[in-house]
Amino acid sequence: MKEIKGEQYKVNYKQESTTINFEGSLRRMGMTDYQPIENFMNEILDQNLGEITLDLCELVFLNSAGFRMLSKFVIAVRKQAKTQIVVKGNQAITWQNTSLKNLQKLMPSLILKWD
Repeated sequence: MKEIKGEQYKVNYKQESTTINFEGSLRRMGMTDYQPIENFMNEILDQNLGEITLDLCELVFLNSAGFRMLSKFVIAVRKQAKTQIVVKGNQAITWQNTSLKNLQKLMPSLILKWD
């Protein structure tokens, strides 16, 4: 398992389930601050996996720059056309309930699951 940690967040990858887990709060960060996470996710995408799951169930806050990062990743997956993406969200977290549906607009084949 690989991992990136900040003061208020953790992003890790579980290879056996091809799942990228996000936990905590991604706030007060600009696009350059997200670059290590974006690079991390793109390295996983470069493995040409059949499916990647983004588990956001424990991500309580994500600012607009972070949502742009997720959107760019979904677009990269769509362009690659080899990998199915599954996004797991938590409807009890307000931003997820409204924003995650927008990822499906970027990639209609994206599977959105709610916990």
